[in-house]
Amino acid sequence: MEISYPSGLKEIQAVKSWARLHSPLPRAETWFLFLACLLLVALIGWIDWRVGWEISLFIFYALPIALASWYLGGVFGMVIAVLCSVAWWIAQASGNPYETDYGLALAFLNCVFYFGIVSLATVAVRKREASDLARIRVLEERRQLERDIVAVSEHEHQRIGRDLHDGLCQQLAAIGWAAQALAEDLRERGDPAAPDADLIGVSIQKAVTEARELAHGILPVHVDRQGLAVALGHLAATMSALTGAAITLEEGSNFRLDDPGKAMHLYRIAQEAVANALRHGGARRIGIHLNSQGGVLEMRIDDYGTGLDPVAFAEGNGMGLRTMQYRAQALGDCHFSISQRADGGTSVRCALQTPH
Repeated sequence: MEISYPSGLKEIQAVKSWARLHSPLPRAETWFLFLACLLLVALIGWIDWRVGWEISLFIFYALPIALASWYLGGVFGMVIAVLCSVAWWIAQASGNPYETDYGLALAFLNCVFYFGIVSLATVAVRKREASDLARIRVLEERRQLERDIVAVSEHEHQRIGRDLHDGLCQQLAAIGWAAQALAEDLRERGDPAAPDADLIGVSIQKAVTEARELAHGILPVHVDRQGLAVALGHLAATMSALTGAAITLEEGSNFRLDDPGKAMHLYRIAQEAVANALRHGGARRIGIHLNSQGGVLEMRIDDYGTGLDPVAFAEGNGMGLRTMQYRAQALGDCHFSISQRADGGTSVRCALQTPH
């Protein structure tokens, strides 16, 4: 089972390629365009009268109808459609193959009908384009919202990392020094509680180390170019030390990412995938793989735990999954997928297209 989350950028670009924005025309331009359509109807009608009934200019009447319907709306379009019918009737009145007036009258009604259809069809296409433009705006607003969510999440990560490193770690270190000083004083006095004070100091130093490792995981340093591999290696070592799981990093020789922002997104995706594998999958062995081939940078996190819950992942439940999806979309031309491994566990994959 594989669940893919392709980037929404291509979808927006595909719709934009044929749905263009047309703002309402000012009043002066509206009447100018309407006058131009009238002149075009008169010109086509005059040419139609000059060439006679043997050469039909029927199709050319659709041009002013389509222009008026597209830019001026259905009412103006229908007016031009009726005027085109009248112009055609005048052009054919002086000479036509009909033996009775009923034939010409019926042909005139046919013109009115088909020209009206042209106007209605043009208006329908214009409304469809307006609907597509509204869809584009919704997609762009959704993507902007996702970028804002990711930016807020990154800001909170950095704030918490700084607070841990500059606040809690410093306070714990100060308490550890105080515990060491207390232990030395107790030893000088020959107090039997000195070993207990030493044990407190050692425990506090371990807590300081763990807090610093957590701070570095939340706020990685130099996540750019080859630094992404360094940060992921540090993440693997830290999580291995904290959880006892075997977490390894395998980096391809050609892997290179020059964009620090994209590197940070990949780091956060890997961080969340590792956390999910440990917390939900009970994995004791996790592999982080970095590869580059054919203009595609691939990051894959394979775990050997219990695997994913198909229902939960299909419905997109969980903030962690949504955050990974948002970050993958923020990367741009990126294919993000989560699949079950054949030998158990879960595989999280990010394939990022790189410019040549």
